[in-house]
Amino acid sequence: MNDDILSVIFADIEGPADTPYEGGLFRIKLILPQDFPCSPPKGYFMTKIFHPNIAHNGEICVNILKKDWQPALGLRHVLIVVRCLLIEPFPESALNEQAGKMLMENYEEYSRHARFYTSIHAMKHKARKKETPESPATNERPENDVIVSSSPLTACNTNKENAPDPNVGSIEEIGVGELTQKTDASQTKVLVAKKKIDQRKKCLRRL
Repeated sequence: MNDDILSVIFADIEGPADTPYEGGLFRIKLILPQDFPCSPPKGYFMTKIFHPNIAHNGEICVNILKKDWQPALGLRHVLIVVRCLLIEPFPESALNEQAGKMLMENYEEYSRHARFYTSIHAMKHKARKKETPESPATNERPENDVIVSSSPLTACNTNKENAPDPNVGSIEEIGVGELTQKTDASQTKVLVAKKKIDQRKKCLRRL
């Protein structure tokens, strides 16, 4: 939600798997008219995308935002339909004539073009990560690093926690209880990091 303008809503949609948009994160904007929900919202892609039903200015062409709109339909339904549009385009009602023609005549070329747009414009949105009290500097790190580093994180934390202390002596001199405590602490850190990643993935999948 936009705190300053309540009639404008932003949403991030994850590119569906097995499509040219896979791996991308696309931001869209919904503008609610004054008589909403009697009239449908207007939808725009803020992230550049190569798609038959999305104009160069980002306008979305889908019936749910026009003649098929019903007041009982909610914004969640709109977001689901828009995501389905990424899976199944309708070149017959194309706003982007180049994309529509390419889709019907040469799908491989269309797919290559769409993937190129995704890699240039949509992948960079993955780098955005909100600052959290637990990790105040993570907003400067790409989100892909956070996901990929889940396995290295285990090794890194384990090595650091279990590294021999020169002031204590050899491993054999450390009690079993102390070793268990350190191992549990490192495992807890890994589980917390993995839980945060899983929660973020679930939030995106709901769209």
